[in-house]
Formats: sequence, structure tokens, C-alpha cells
Amino acid sequence: MNLLKTITASVLISFFSTNAFSASGIFTDKLDGKLDASRYLSENAYGFLPVPVIITDPAVEGGLGMMGLFFHESEEEKNARLAAMQDESNDKASHSLMPPSISAAFGAYTGNGSYFAGGGHVGFFNKGRIRYMGGGGYGDVNIDFYGFGDLTLPRPIEINTKATAIMQTLKFKLGDSAFYLGPIHRYIDAEISIGSLNELLPKEYQEDYSKVLSTNIVTSGAGLTLEYDSRDNFFSPTDGLKYELNYLWFDEAIGSDVDYTLTELTALNYFKITEQWRTAIRVEANYVDSVQILPPYATPYISMRGIPAARYQGQSVAMSELELAYRINLRWEVSAFTGIGKASDSFSDFSDSDSRVSKGAGFRYLIARRYDFNMGIDIAKGPEDTVFYIQAGSAW
Repeated sequence: MNLLKTITASVLISFFSTNAFSASGIFTDKLDGKLDASRYLSENAYGFLPVPVIITDPAVEGGLGMMGLFFHESEEEKNARLAAMQDESNDKASHSLMPPSISAAFGAYTGNGSYFAGGGHVGFFNKGRIRYMGGGGYGDVNIDFYGFGDLTLPRPIEINTKATAIMQTLKFKLGDSAFYLGPIHRYIDAEISIGSLNELLPKEYQEDYSKVLSTNIVTSGAGLTLEYDSRDNFFSPTDGLKYELNYLWFDEAIGSDVDYTLTELTALNYFKITEQWRTAIRVEANYVDSVQILPPYATPYISMRGIPAARYQGQSVAMSELELAYRINLRWEVSAFTGIGKASDSFSDFSDSDSRVSKGAGFRYLIARRYDFNMGIDIAKGPEDTVFYIQAGSAW
């Protein structure tokens, strides 16, 4: 659901930047007289909307982009959704915040000369019992390579990856439960290039690593995804669980140049302690079973606030974050968080690998009260960098 949160945040940023002065009254909540987007969202429908995208990840030195959103719904569907949103007694208003189907076209350019463009689609069918998320695009990305697992280079190598990617997930609700099951597909056709390795890599690694850091390669995988979702809100949950298990086979039979399997487990746990205090715990583990070294883009990495993307990679990767938040009043919330992650060359060496720790603090403002949707900023310090993030709802 991160894509939905990103879309919603972008929509709100666009609305405020273009309408705040001309229609300031509609952004005031009658309950407390504070800035709020609930009324505006409940009284408007949109067919197409251009919105800005701000990239803060230091791995690509930040950047800017633009996204065009296309909302698909008939007049009947639109009227029914807006009626549900405008119903003050509806405690599930957040479920009607976005139309059943959204398509997006996007493009971005970053501070280190990377660029990418593409499109995607999010669809909910049969009253949400069927969920589809898919997209594809082309990117020319420059990113530093620091090594795999505990192999750390004296200085990073800049890798250029030109790639076409397609990713799709289709989930079906299992009966009346909170479980969803369905197929998943990922395809990347990449051209990877670098400079000389001779000065940086130990001699025993040069032959193997040069093959994956300067190559044309296709990785194509298919598999299954199983999800359990009992969160009380799509965007800013305070209670409930979201667990997801993905298992993919990458095989020559489906167009892959290299055979391997990928297992991904994500566990998000939200607990409401009191009316003022809440906590959340995230645990994630990714494992690649491969007899050969994979290219950097196909190798799991520590994904955690305070750590640039792809900074720490390995065959086995695991991370955990703990967050504690205090609600000052109806609108404002402050939080503190910490996390630890490990990346190892092999599963057997995982326990002995170095730990990477990050910590930080943030705040949220309840920007749409009726939908329990908040926005804010997190600032996190990792082993090397201090990074700020514009957050839409939960960080996960």
C-alpha cells in the first residue's frame, strides 16, 4: 500500500499548493477550526491530476519528478464513493478516499544524473476482494556499489544500470478472512557497466564480480504472495497486523538468464497502548538462494530509515525497526524510532555479520481527520548519513 500512500500525499500537496489561498475555508475543520483536507476531499472528484514528487534518498543525491494520475470510475461509482466520504457517521471513510482504480504516469531526474520514467496501475475489484498492483518503466540509474555482505570496498564503485522493468501482483481474498493469496511476477532487462575493478576488489573476487558488474542480463521470476492484513487504517494504522510472504522462482524456462529463488518476509505490527501512546514494530527478512553472484539490482539490501538504498547488500538480509509515538493532541504526534539491520554473503555467516544501526525522530500532523490520514517528516541518522523523509502516514 506504499504506492497508495505516496499518491495520496502527492494529491494533498498539490491541492494545498494550488487551492489553499483561493479556497481556504474548505481546508478548515468545523470540529476544531484547524487546517484539514477532509471536507475538500469529500466534495471533489478528479479525472486527471498532475502532482509533484520529491526524492530525498541520498543514494541518488535527491531529485524531483512529476506524476500524472488518472482516476477510473463511472459517474455512478463516483457518486457512491463521494456519498460514503461525505457521510459524517461513516467510520470507514478512508476506504472510500481513492477511486477503485488509479493509473499513473511518472518521470524523475535526480542529483547524480539518474532518470527514470514509466507507469503503473492500482485496482480494487469486487468490493476489494481482488487487488491488483502493477507497473513498468525504463531507468538510467547511477548508484554507488560498496560491496556484498562483509566484503567492503576501500571506496565505492559507481555503477550505471540501464534497465527495463515490469512488476505485477494479483491478490484474491480468501473467504471472509483477512488473508489474500495470488501470483506475483517480476522482470528486469538490464545493462550494467562500471569502470576498472583492479584497484578496488581483492584479486580472488575480481573474476566473479566483474561478470555481474559489467554485463547485460535478464532476470525473470514468477511466484506466489500471501498476505494477512488486519490494520485499522490503510494509511496511518494505530492497531493491527500486516504480514506478507513472497516466494519467486527465477528460471530459464520463463526467460531468466540466471536461476535462483527469492524469499521475502515482511511483518508490520501496530499496537495502540493508550489514547496517547502507540508503538509499532517492523521485521523484514529477505533471502536469495543462488549458486552464483547476482547483479546488485537483484540482490537484497537493508531498507531502513537513515540508510541509503542499496548501501548494504547481501544474499541474506534482515532488519527490524521499533517506533514509539506520543499524540500531543488531536492534530500533532511526535515519535522516536531505532532500527538494526544485517547483510551477509551467505545464510550460514549471517549471525557473524556486522550490524547497521539507525535512529531518529519525527512528527505527524493529522491532515485529514475523517480519514485518519497524517503527514509529516522523519529525520534519521544511520552509520554514515543523516536523511530526512517526507512521510505520508506510516513510514512502512
